[in-house]
Amino acid sequence: MKLQDLKNKKVLIVGRGIEGSAALRYIKKHFPTNIIDAVDQKDGDSYLDKQNEYDIAIKSPGVKSSLLKIPYTTAINIFLENTKGKVIGVTGTKGKSTTSTIIFKMLKKQGINAYLGGNIGQSPLDFMDTLNDQSWTVLELSSFQLQDLKKSPHIAVLLMIVPEHLDYHKSIENYVNAKRNILRFQTTSDFAVINRDFLTTNESDLETSGRIFQVSRERECDEGCFVRNKAIWIRKDQKEVEIIKTSEIRLIGEHNWENICAAAMTVFLIGVSKENIASVLKTFRGLEHRLEFVREVGNIRFFNDSLATIPQATIEALDALEETGTLITGGFDRGLDYKELGLKIAESGVKTLILFPTTGKKIWKAVCDSGKNLPEKFEVNSMERAVRIAFSETSSGKICLLSPASSSFNLFKNYKDRGNQFKEEVKKLI
Repeated sequence: MKLQDLKNKKVLIVGRGIEGSAALRYIKKHFPTNIIDAVDQKDGDSYLDKQNEYDIAIKSPGVKSSLLKIPYTTAINIFLENTKGKVIGVTGTKGKSTTSTIIFKMLKKQGINAYLGGNIGQSPLDFMDTLNDQSWTVLELSSFQLQDLKKSPHIAVLLMIVPEHLDYHKSIENYVNAKRNILRFQTTSDFAVINRDFLTTNESDLETSGRIFQVSRERECDEGCFVRNKAIWIRKDQKEVEIIKTSEIRLIGEHNWENICAAAMTVFLIGVSKENIASVLKTFRGLEHRLEFVREVGNIRFFNDSLATIPQATIEALDALEETGTLITGGFDRGLDYKELGLKIAESGVKTLILFPTTGKKIWKAVCDSGKNLPEKFEVNSMERAVRIAFSETSSGKICLLSPASSSFNLFKNYKDRGNQFKEEVKKLI
């Protein structure tokens, strides 16, 4: 939707979160005489009862489209239809925040006029008026933001896809379909950077008309970025260039090599030098709440991985931190399968398992079903108790890892609140 199409319209903002609030500010700024109202489900069950009094709605992510009986758009669609410069969109089940941040840092290192927004915390409507034709915007995009997409970004980055948010999308097919919208509206002048190590992602190349570049940490790519002989390589137009030795990368975890390859390939297409790509990778330690080192107390190292909200992320964390003696895990149940995680815990050498409800019981059953030696189990309902038990039970020289493999919404406000509570309790230890 072109911005001018909103002129003299009665606009209903549905949702007063980050995107809804940004849309409200933006529309009021550009159309001060419009009738503009905002509602939220927190207002009660009848919050949409008067929607027919408006011409159009601007829907926030996560609001089900079936609830709207009038034409609607979204803040992301408004941005993509009206922005200046070019847009890089990044999505995937995990890794999108890390990849988006690395891309942004690499663009800035090259001296490019770059902005970062989307699911990572800031609506791009907040900075759209400052963009020019030379600007690059990096958008982290969730399945909720993508499900209503009508225009794809110039460079679409599709990372690993595994089941998540099935409580909302109802099926893996609906979830994957939403993710693939990032590719679906591309033209032959666009680019797609696709992870080939995950079948669902790799098969998504059928959805784009853009030029495809693959990324992999497991095998070489005809055109793309991959790991070979303990180094990151880019191959494009039948030419190869070595970017960096994997031993020089500061970011913890081999799973992050996929994200690094995706970021490096993306900025290489734009013209960022291999020197500036490598420079960022030699210094970037990672995001808060993702394999974040908190402190060492009594020869025990504490790591915060609260951003791990699916089993696959916790499996990757255990791979990255092989000295984990204590795992704090579990949380809100969204119907995910914990069989693979249970086997990983049983085989990983974890001696102490501290479990939050409600998925804690599912995880424990999966560990028991593995037929391996069982760790000692503790069930807790507070972060304070979890950390205290971890401090007393973890062996000297080992790691205590918070990696919940679940959402946070039963005991905590969100993953940030959960991670911050963990860090606060660790800081209290003496």
